[in-house]
Amino acid sequence: MQPDMSWCAVLEHHAARTPHEAIAVYGDEVVTYARMAEWSAELAAGLAARGVARGDVVALLAYNSAAFLAVIFAANHLGAVAMPINWRLAPPELQFILEHSEAQVLVADADLLDLAAEGSAAVAGLGRVVIGAAAPAGWERLADLAVAGVTAPRVAAAGGDLHRLMYTSGTTGRPKGVMLTHANLAWKNYAHIAEFGFTAADVGLACGPLYHVGALDLVATSMIAVGATTIVHRVFDASQVVDDIERHRITTVWAAPAMVRGILDVPGIESRDLSSVRVLIAGGEKMPIPFIERLRATFPSCWFADAYGLTETVSGDTFLDRESTVTKLGSVGRPCQYLELDLWDETGASMPPGEQGEIVLRGPKVFAGYWRDPEATATAFAGGWFHTGDIGVRDDDGYLYIVDRLKDLVISGGENIASSEVERVLYEHEAVAEVAVVGRPDERWGEVPVAFVVLQDGATVEPDALIAHCRDRLAKFKVPKAVTFVDELPRNPSGKILKRELRTLTG
Repeated sequence: MQPDMSWCAVLEHHAARTPHEAIAVYGDEVVTYARMAEWSAELAAGLAARGVARGDVVALLAYNSAAFLAVIFAANHLGAVAMPINWRLAPPELQFILEHSEAQVLVADADLLDLAAEGSAAVAGLGRVVIGAAAPAGWERLADLAVAGVTAPRVAAAGGDLHRLMYTSGTTGRPKGVMLTHANLAWKNYAHIAEFGFTAADVGLACGPLYHVGALDLVATSMIAVGATTIVHRVFDASQVVDDIERHRITTVWAAPAMVRGILDVPGIESRDLSSVRVLIAGGEKMPIPFIERLRATFPSCWFADAYGLTETVSGDTFLDRESTVTKLGSVGRPCQYLELDLWDETGASMPPGEQGEIVLRGPKVFAGYWRDPEATATAFAGGWFHTGDIGVRDDDGYLYIVDRLKDLVISGGENIASSEVERVLYEHEAVAEVAVVGRPDERWGEVPVAFVVLQDGATVEPDALIAHCRDRLAKFKVPKAVTFVDELPRNPSGKILKRELRTLTG
């Protein structure tokens, strides 16, 4: 018989030992470990009454809140799979994810109801639940799912059972569902606790979106694993971050580079008391060294752990250790425990120090594969290791430096944008003959997508019209910030578009 590896077992452990300690603080709402265990079990009963069973997918489209965490626990309580969804998506993108995942129920925030309603309108057989005071026709309130004292039996989970689905942009025109198991989460938590020495005395801040592994896994799940408290912000607000660091004496924060820039730009930041922060984890894109130096000056007592990680590995694969912050400035560090990292050339040969290669990973925190996509899974695990699509180089001490991306991705504000996904939408416009999308450097977001377009013979269209075409079909952050018309796209002798040449034209 396999041991119970359910994420809910962690919650039950702390609810039994420290029932009155806060698992989450959301505004004026303080939720203890005991209350979260009770609340999620009651929500699980409500979901079960509406047909959710082991293996079913419970979709979650919501801003951050304590309820966000409760829904994840409630799904896992039944042996079901939680699926947080990026609320920046456009309705057609949401519809694809709901249909591809075969979601049983959609739980949506009241403030996202327009998106949720439009994106789910054509999805047959989907239960619809709203987090809010009132529910429109065809929806139920989340509060009505939980009846005091009415709970569902908790389903044990083996390590290989699915805990969560997270859709992420890859190199194809559609996002892929990353299958994260209960064991993946457990090994991630172990590795990060060992790396940072987290204890119940820590106070984490989830100020980024919980649909992203940054806030959810580099903060919240790590804090819960040790019985600590997470301060939850509904959405990111730089001034509120600084205020709450002082108010709650926050010890650990994750922030994408664009978020860190916002924090550093808060007026009077130099005079604020940020001394409680002992760990600030950043990453999601390559950061310039002057920016890192400014960050360290603003948080002088803090370990700035520049990190590298992916949704497919439940975040945080390498971290720059505190002792090497200066001597290895610009590095994302070395692998965490129980994670093997290598650099391969195109033949699968391991590259020596100083030589570039694709970053490949192997270990128990690496995901189980892509949902309903065996071909993409087989490609990703060619040779038995997970191929990240990122290019790196190691120095003689084993420290990793990110050089480039093999995958055709634009990373904007920590969000992955598949160039092919934007190109697919542009190709749907009748005036477009050929298109290539690349990243343009951007001071705030790191980079933003821009498009180079070849028009059909005799066609005329304004750049703004193509941008509007994308805006109706894509999340706002994926919409090209500029469209440049060209007579032809640069290609190599085999016909492949030379995007590196286009990048030199972005300024």
